[in-house]
Amino acid sequence: MALSSKTVGKSLVASGLRVASANNTSSAPKVALLGANGEIGKLLALLLVADPNIASLALYHPTGIRRVAADISQIDSVVNVTGHTEVTGLQEALKNANIVVIAAEEPRKPGMTNDNFFDTNARLVSYFAAFASAICPSALVAIITNPVNSMVPVAVEVFKKKGVYDPNRIFGVTTLDVVRSQVFVKNLKNLAAASCVVPVIGGHSGKTTIPVFSMVRPKMTFTEDEVKELTKDIRSDGIAAQAGATPLAAASAGARFLRALVSAVRGYKMTEFAYVYIGDVGEIFSTPIPGVEFFSAAVELGPNGVEKILGLGNLNAYEKKLVAEAIPELKKEISKGVAFIEASQIVFPKC
Repeated sequence: MALSSKTVGKSLVASGLRVASANNTSSAPKVALLGANGEIGKLLALLLVADPNIASLALYHPTGIRRVAADISQIDSVVNVTGHTEVTGLQEALKNANIVVIAAEEPRKPGMTNDNFFDTNARLVSYFAAFASAICPSALVAIITNPVNSMVPVAVEVFKKKGVYDPNRIFGVTTLDVVRSQVFVKNLKNLAAASCVVPVIGGHSGKTTIPVFSMVRPKMTFTEDEVKELTKDIRSDGIAAQAGATPLAAASAGARFLRALVSAVRGYKMTEFAYVYIGDVGEIFSTPIPGVEFFSAAVELGPNGVEKILGLGNLNAYEKKLVAEAIPELKKEISKGVAFIEASQIVFPKC
C-alpha cells in the first residue's frame, strides 16, 4: 500500500494535488450543502456555484436559507441552486445527491468548554448523517464540521447503525492544513504562489496535525528551528481556525477539496489529502500507526470515493516522533465520537 516518496511526490506536484489522470466523465453531480447559512457554509455556496462541473447545488439550513439561495441563484452560473429548510426540505435537498457536505457547526464561543463544543456539533453531524444514510446512502460525504477527528467517527457510526457504511465514501476535510502549510513555506522561502506541495498527515487538531517537511516538493531544506517553528505556527493557526477565526480560508480550502470530489465523481482520478478510514493498513508511511482507524493522508479519489491511500515513504526521526505523539490524541478523539453514538438514540427518517 505504501508508495515511495519519489512516486507520490511527482504525482502530487505534477497534478497540483488535483488531477492524477482522466478516464471518462459522467454527468455533473448534485451537491447538497448542509449548514449553508453558516459563516463557512455561505462562503462555500458562493464558491461552489462557480463550478461548472456541478449540475445542482441544494442549500439546506434551518433558517434564512431561502434568502441566501435567492441571492446566489442570481449569479451567472450553469449551476441550478435551490434552498431548503425544515425536515421536508432536508429530505428534498438530499434526494439523489451525489455529494453531501456537512458544514453545519456551532462556532466555539468564549467560555464554551471542549465538551460543549463537541456535544453541540456531534448532535448536528449525527442528525444529518442519519438523514443522508437513509436518503442517499451511496453519496460521498465530506465533513467540515469541527472537531473533524471526532465528527468523522460520529458519521461513520451512524452509517454503520443504518447498515450502509462504506469506508471509502466518508471524508474529513483537512485541506486547510495543507494550504496553510504551503503558504507558510512560500512566505519563508520567498516562493511564487502555489509553487510547492507540503504533505500534512495525522489529524485536524493541535498535536495531531503533522506537516511533513522532509517530503515537500519541490525538495528544499529546512533548519531544525524552522521546522519546529513552522509546525508550531501551523498547529496554532489550526486551533484558531476551529474557533472560527479564519472562515474565508476554511471555505476556500473546503471548496478546493470539493472541486476535487466533484471531478472524481465525474470519472477523473484526483489526489487530495483527507482524514479517512485506514483500517488495518497500519504502515502507510513506513511508520507504525497502531490502533488508529482514521488518519489524514494523501488519497486517490475516484467515482466511488477513496480508491487508494498513498504513502509517503520514510518519515524522518522528528516526523516519526510527531506521529507517535499524535496517536494517543487521535485514539481519544476517535473514541469520543464512537462513544457519543453508542450513547445516543439515532432516529432515521422514513423514506
